[in-house]
Amino acid sequence: MGTASTVSVKEKRTRQRPAVRSGRPRRELVGEVDERILDAARRAFLERGLAGASIDEIAAMARAGKPTIYARFPNKVALFTAVVMRNVATVTGRFAGHVPVGTTVEQRLTNLGATLLEWALAGDTVDLMRVGISEAHRFPDLANSVHGMARRCGEDTVGRLLSDVAQSDGLGALPAFAPERLAATTQFFMDLVFKPMIMRALFGEKLKALRAEIGPHVARSIAFFLAACRHGGVG
Repeated sequence: MGTASTVSVKEKRTRQRPAVRSGRPRRELVGEVDERILDAARRAFLERGLAGASIDEIAAMARAGKPTIYARFPNKVALFTAVVMRNVATVTGRFAGHVPVGTTVEQRLTNLGATLLEWALAGDTVDLMRVGISEAHRFPDLANSVHGMARRCGEDTVGRLLSDVAQSDGLGALPAFAPERLAATTQFFMDLVFKPMIMRALFGEKLKALRAEIGPHVARSIAFFLAACRHGGVG
């Protein structure tokens, strides 16, 4: 009887004891750690710049060990690049289900350009770009590599939307929207619509004032862009 009672008690304790998880952490937990690291790094870079931010500080804010950070990002440059590219992915990801509205191609392209600028001139996009530019003399490859990746990501998204709008309106038959010329046409669109406002922001103009100018600026730029497309001046 005593032995049976002892076994029964042990079985109860075993059943009550919580299961211990072994092996790698669940994928969602890994993603949560990545997000904490990137959030902390973004704060540190915006407050102190690339040179002033330290991995120790970022690890403390992220509640993650330095080995955890270095396992994902070999150095601060790689970490900053990841922060910028996450920002780019967030902005461009919003276009995944975006359909420019309007009854004419001019209205739809104006909607596309205005939406792109409104998202780019909000949040941390401009501030992160300024950090990258300010470190260009110390890390000469950083600004070029980050700018190149961000540009390609943005142009791929905008190019797809330009093609969709052109096809819906019959512009797709124009040479500027031929598959082999679409990349060049997209670059012209970005140069006319996007870059002038972003450059003004980078040079310190107030974002609130710039956002107030988006409508007129985009309308003028789209009129010029479409005139060039229709008269063979793009590509």
